[in-house]
Amino acid sequence: MLSRLMSSSIRSLDRECDCTVRLLDDSEYTCTIQRDAKGQYLFDLLCHHLNLLEKDYFGIRYVDPDKQRHWLEFPKSIAKQMKSQPPFTMCLRVKFYPPNPAALREEITRYLVFLQVKRDLYHGRLLCKTSDAALLAAYILQAEIGDYDPGKHPEGYSSKFQFFPKHSERLERRIAEIHKTELIGQTPETSELNFLQKAQMLETYGVDPHPCKDVSGNPAFLAFTPFGFTVLQGNRRVHFLKWEEVTKLKFEAKTFHVYANQKEDKKIILTYFAPTPEACKHLWKCGVENQAFFKLEKSSQVRTVSSSNLFFKGSRFRYSGKVAKEVMEQSQYLPFTECRLSLMNRLLLLFFFSGLESLRDSAHSTPVRSVSHGDCFMPSRGQMAYRREASTSAVISDEAYSPSDSVLPTPVAEHGAEMPLARHLNGSPCSVDEEPGSEAGTSKEGHAAEFGPGRRALRMVRSKPSPPSDVEELNKFVLSVLRLFLVTIGLLFALLLLLIMLTESDLDIAFLRDIRKTPEFQQFHFEYFCPLRRWFACKLRWMGGFLVSK
Repeated sequence: MLSRLMSSSIRSLDRECDCTVRLLDDSEYTCTIQRDAKGQYLFDLLCHHLNLLEKDYFGIRYVDPDKQRHWLEFPKSIAKQMKSQPPFTMCLRVKFYPPNPAALREEITRYLVFLQVKRDLYHGRLLCKTSDAALLAAYILQAEIGDYDPGKHPEGYSSKFQFFPKHSERLERRIAEIHKTELIGQTPETSELNFLQKAQMLETYGVDPHPCKDVSGNPAFLAFTPFGFTVLQGNRRVHFLKWEEVTKLKFEAKTFHVYANQKEDKKIILTYFAPTPEACKHLWKCGVENQAFFKLEKSSQVRTVSSSNLFFKGSRFRYSGKVAKEVMEQSQYLPFTECRLSLMNRLLLLFFFSGLESLRDSAHSTPVRSVSHGDCFMPSRGQMAYRREASTSAVISDEAYSPSDSVLPTPVAEHGAEMPLARHLNGSPCSVDEEPGSEAGTSKEGHAAEFGPGRRALRMVRSKPSPPSDVEELNKFVLSVLRLFLVTIGLLFALLLLLIMLTESDLDIAFLRDIRKTPEFQQFHFEYFCPLRRWFACKLRWMGGFLVSK
C-alpha cells in the first residue's frame, strides 16, 4: 500500500512543472501547472494575478531551444509548444498595441502599455525626432521621480537615466529643461498617459521589427502595427500598407509574400526573405494575427488560413481571440479607473524595487552606451502612420534603422551560473527575455535611487533553455521519417480504393477495359469483391428490416 501511494505521488509530481513569467516591470510570477495545461490557463492566472481585465492586448512570449521567438498559442498545450524541459521561462508582452491608448479604461492596462512602449523607445524600436524624444523622456522622468526638486536633483540629474540607445548632452539638457518647467504637478498616471498619446502619433508606434532581406539582398525590417504593414529600410519607411489594402499573407520556406490592392485596383506583391524558415513562419503568424485583430469586425469572421495553395504543403493557422472592435465595445462597460493599488502597497513596491535596483547596480558591470551625435536624434514626422500615403518613402531617421545595434549583454543563468548572452531579433539568437539587461529610466551608474525609487526594477538572473541533445535530434529525425512513411502508405491506399471503384464501375474507358480483362482482376472480382459486396448487401437488408420492425 505504501509503495502504491508513493508511486502515485511520484506520478502526480511528474505531471506538474514549474513556470516563470517575467512581467513588464521585470518582476517575476512563478506558478506550478499541469503538463497538459493549455496556454489559456496560464494567461488567465497572470491576468488574475495582475487584476487585469483588458487582457486581449497582451500575450505571452517564449524562446525555443533554437533561439526562435514565439507567441504562446492559448488553445494548445504549453509543454508541447515549449520544446524544452521544465522549468519553463516566458515573458508577458504587449501583443497588439492599442490604436488609441487614451481609450483604455483601466489605469493598470495603461501602465503596462506604458512599460512596453518605454522598452521600445530604449531599444531603438520607437523612432522620433529630437523634440519628441526630449518630451517623451521628460514624461518618463516625471513618472519616475515626480516634480523637479533642486534639493534632490542637482545639475545633470537627467544624465543618470538612459532613455534611448544613443543621445547627446544637448538632448539631456533639453529633457531636464522640459521636466523642470513644463511638467510640474503631473501625477505619474497623467505623465504615462501623455507619454502614450505622444508615442501613438509616431510612425514606428507598435513596431516589433522582423529582420529580413529584399529581393536585391538589402537588409530590411518588416513590422505589423495597429494601422497596417510597414517596411523599414535604411533610414526610410519604404512601404506602408493599410490593413484594408492587405489581401493575403503567404510564406514558403524562407520566402514571405504580401499581396495588396491599392488605389485604382493597383495590385502589388512584396517579397522578402527571412533568416530561417522558422523565423519566416513566425513572421507569417504575427501578420495573420495582427490582420485579423485590427481588420475584422467580429471574431466570428476569423477563418483558418493556409501558407500555401499547394496540395499537402504549407502550414494552417487560425487566430483564436477577440478582434479590436469587440475589445473596444466590451471595454465601454468598464469604469474608467485609477490604479487598484493602495498608497501603502505602492510604497512597499517602491521600496522593494529600489532595493532590487541597488542590488542590480552593484552586480552589473556592463556600462550603458551613451554616444554623442550632436542634435541629430532620429528625426521623424510626428503624424499618425495610417494617415500616410503608402506610395511615399518617408524618412524616419538620419541613421539606419537597426534596433539590434542598441543591445547590451544580457545576463543568463544556466545551472546556477551567470553568463552574458547577446540578444538578437526574431530569426537570430536571442535571450529568453529578448530584451537587454538595462531598462529605460534606470540608472547608468547606480545613483538613480538618490533621486527617487522609481516603480520598476530588473531581475538579473535569467534561465536559458537547455540545448537539444543528440537523442532528441534522432527522435525528431525518426518521427519525420515515420510521418513520411505513413503519409505515403495512406496515399497508396487511397489510390488503390479509387482504382477498385473505377474498375468495378460501369465506366467504359479503354484503360479500365484492359484492367478488367486481366486474370488477376477476374480472380479478385469473383473471389473477394463479389462476396464482400453480397455480405454488405445482406447486412444492409438486415439493418433495414430491423429498423422497420422497430
